[in-house]
Order: sequence, then structure tokens, then C-alpha cells
Amino acid sequence: MFRRFMIIGTALITGLSLVVLPVVPASAHGTRWRVIASGLDSPRGLGFAPNGTLYVAEAGVGGSGPCIPHPLGQICYGATGAVTQVKRGHQTRVLTGLPSFALQGTDEVFGPSDVGLNDSSNLYVTLGLGDDPSLRSQLPPNGQLAGTLIRAKVSKGTFKVVADIGAYELAANPDGGLPDTNPQGLLVTKRGQVVADAGGNSLLGVSHGKISTLAVFPPRLVPNPSPGGPDIPMQAVPTTVTRGPDGALYVGQLTGFPFPVGGANVYRIGSGGKPKVVASGFTNIIDIAFGPDKALYVLEIAHNGLLSGDPTGALIRVGKHGKRTIIASTGLTMPTGLAIRNGKAYVSNCGTCADVGQVIAIPLH
Repeated sequence: MFRRFMIIGTALITGLSLVVLPVVPASAHGTRWRVIASGLDSPRGLGFAPNGTLYVAEAGVGGSGPCIPHPLGQICYGATGAVTQVKRGHQTRVLTGLPSFALQGTDEVFGPSDVGLNDSSNLYVTLGLGDDPSLRSQLPPNGQLAGTLIRAKVSKGTFKVVADIGAYELAANPDGGLPDTNPQGLLVTKRGQVVADAGGNSLLGVSHGKISTLAVFPPRLVPNPSPGGPDIPMQAVPTTVTRGPDGALYVGQLTGFPFPVGGANVYRIGSGGKPKVVASGFTNIIDIAFGPDKALYVLEIAHNGLLSGDPTGALIRVGKHGKRTIIASTGLTMPTGLAIRNGKAYVSNCGTCADVGQVIAIPLH
């Protein structure tokens, strides 16, 4: 029960009612925050092209179906996922019709999760699923693209599948648990791509379409939320991956149920693929990035925990000797994506909101 399907959204948790997510306008923070894009459907990961163009993954709003079983009910398909381009102050959806799944009765949506580029024309996108990939056979062809990594030609608006993460989960099942895939965090390198599969609790490498396991994140025992109950296993749920100043891979975890406050770690992937905790005490990490000052920036989707009912997130700077500074919190509503460029943090805000999601720019100094 409660394996690792909770990735984003507060209504997924053991019957909690849907939380209304207000968007705090950037003007509420004076001139320091600036809205870069608005009117987005569940904005998630962000990525900059070398020429400075920003791309935003939009998970969409699901659709009328077909629907497939999910551990918390059913998820219903619609071709409402997209990628938005922000260029010279103008935003345009450059990819549309991507698979999106809404968990019925909640604010949770699975769809385009993250973006990455290795030049200004090749755009890579992870397409989330949050379910058993074998169920994709019940979906139309476009819906069966969920659980894959695609590469798109932005100028043409076309794409093709680079790697089927869901098929790899079924064949290899790196963590040995129930089949579950939800490709989330994406890092594009000169040698290939790196994908954090939040459903499979694994970090995967993709090279010329071939997938390999780079690291596995096992569950760990945490206190039972029921008083007097025994400790329970908590899934890792790795949601984000980036390259550190030392050249190593760093991974942040959301954590699974019971989503303990202070229970999320940042891992460094060392030799042999063994994850090592390099920073701990965070809550529900959704994205991480390193700044030009080599400091680590951590984005929490719910600063007070996903069980708190409070949708306020936080952007935290981890400086020398582990000193932590909250860069922003009030006004961050279920933030879901982070990118750093030219002294600013770009954050996807209200990542579980339809039609009112934003990307905001927050000065780091």
C-alpha cells in the first residue's frame, strides 16, 4: 500500500479532500519576483536552450478517457500535455497533444514532466505515467507514449520516442518492487540522457536508445503515522537529477507515504552507482539545481509536508558548511520545477493548477 504513486498534489493522500491552490501574484512580492509565463496547465520541469530560450513541461489536465486502474482509483487519459516555449518575452506552445492522465477526484495529473536540451533544436521530454506500464496496452497509441523519453524537433513540432522507460521497468524492474514507472527528472548530456524514474525508484542512463540502471534507491523504515504502530517502509521516489560542480550526479527525493517532514535527502551517485546522502532534513524535494556560486538549491513542493494540507513550497539555498537559507517560500504554491540562469531562479509555480500555472523568476541576491 502507498508504494510511490504520490508524486505531486495533496489530494492523493489517504482520502484528504482536494486542496484549493491560490496563486500569489508576483506583484505581491514587489519588484523582486517577475512572471515569465502564465496560463499554464500543471507546469512542471524547466530547461534552457543554449540561446536562452526557456522551455516548460506542462503535464496537462488529463481527459475523458479511456481510463485505467490506479492504486487510488483510476487515471483518465487525454491528449492535453504540452511543452511551452518562452522566447524574448513571448510564450508559445511548441508541442501539443502529448499524453496526460488525471487521477479522478484529485488535483493530480501525470504527463510531460521535465525537459532538457543539448542544443537549440533538439528538445528531450520525459512523459510521466505513475502506474503499472503494462496497463498502457489499454490506451490508444498516443496514450501508450506515457512512460517514455521523447526527442522533439522544436521548429517542426514533431517528436519520436528515444527510450521506453516503462518497458525497461517491466523487463528489468531495478528496485524489485511492483511494476511502476513515472519518468520525472531529466538531465541531457553530450553522451546521452539521465532519467530519474520516480515510480521505479531508479536512476537510468540512456545512450543511443539503450537504457541502463545507474543507481537504485531502496526504501527505508520510518515512524508509523499511526500511534503505537511499527515502523513502515517508505519509498524513495527520486524526482530530480542534475550534474554537480564536481561532475557527479546528484538526485533529490520526494519520499513516499507517509511523506515525513524532514525526511527527504539529496544523494550523490558515487562509484559503482551507490547513492550517498550529501544533504538531509528536507521535505518533499521536487527539484534541485546548482547555482553559478556552486551552491545547491533545493525546491520543496510542500515545505510543511504533503500531509499538512498546506500547499506552500520553499526554495532553499545550501551554502558553505551546509548553511541553509530560505530564498523564497510565501507565494510558492506547490512549486514543481527549477532552473537557474543569470542570477535568477526560475520556478514553476502552482504545478497542480489548470490554466493558471506560472513560471516566475526570483533573484538569488
